[in-house]
Amino acid sequence: MPLYVKDWDIVVPGEVLAEGEYAAGPYVYKEGNKLYSMTVGIVEYKKGVIRVVPLQGPYIPKVGDVVIGIVVDYSPTAYVIDINSSYKAILQAVEVIPPRKNVLTEDLAKYLDIGEALVCKVAKFDKYSDVILTCKGKDLGKITDGRLIKISPAKIPRLIGRKGSMVNLIKRETGCKIVIGQNGYIWIKGKDSKLEALAEKAIRKIEQEAHMSGLTQRIQDMLQVEKGVDDC
Repeated sequence: MPLYVKDWDIVVPGEVLAEGEYAAGPYVYKEGNKLYSMTVGIVEYKKGVIRVVPLQGPYIPKVGDVVIGIVVDYSPTAYVIDINSSYKAILQAVEVIPPRKNVLTEDLAKYLDIGEALVCKVAKFDKYSDVILTCKGKDLGKITDGRLIKISPAKIPRLIGRKGSMVNLIKRETGCKIVIGQNGYIWIKGKDSKLEALAEKAIRKIEQEAHMSGLTQRIQDMLQVEKGVDDC
C-alpha cells in the first residue's frame, strides 16, 4: 500500500496521496484504489486515515479552542464577542464581574468595553446555537498591551508547526510572548516594539508562504538576519 506523502507535507488539489486500503479523512477523496487531496493543505496521517488540513477557509469553532475575541456589543448580562467566525459568540458578564457584584447594576463597560480584546476558550458550541465562551483559566482574560494581528484561520496550523516547532522558533528568536487564537487572531507581547514588529513580520511571511516547502529554514534565516541588522 504505497503512501506518497508524509505528515506535514503540503499538497494541492488533485494530488495523489496514497494507494491501497487507506481511509479518506476530511478534504480527501478516493477514486478506485487511489486517494487524492481536495484542497491546498497540510497532510495528517494517523491509524490508516489520511486527512488534509486546508490552508484556506473560515474558522469553525470547536469546544476547547483558544480564541482571541473583540467586544462588539453587550447586553445587561453578557458581552457579544467577535471571534472572526460566522457564528455569534457570547461571554456571560459573570465571567468578568467580580464576585458579590450585582451584574444587573454594574456598568459592563468598566470591565470590558467595545473594541477591547481578550483571550478566551470555547466552552460550548453545537452549530445550532451561539458560541459560549469562557475567560476563566490560566493565560485567559483581557489584553491590555502588546499588539494584536489577524491572519487566515486556515494558516494557524502552519504557524504553529509540527509540535509547536514554528511558533517556538519565533518565540526563541524574538523573545516575544505569542498567544495564538485558533480563529486567526494572534497576540504578540515583546520587550519592545521592534521585537514585536519582527515577530509580526515572521508571521506574515508564514501566512504568505504557508503552501511552500522549506519555510522553517527561511523563517529562521530571516529572523537571524533581521536581528543582526538591528544589532549593527
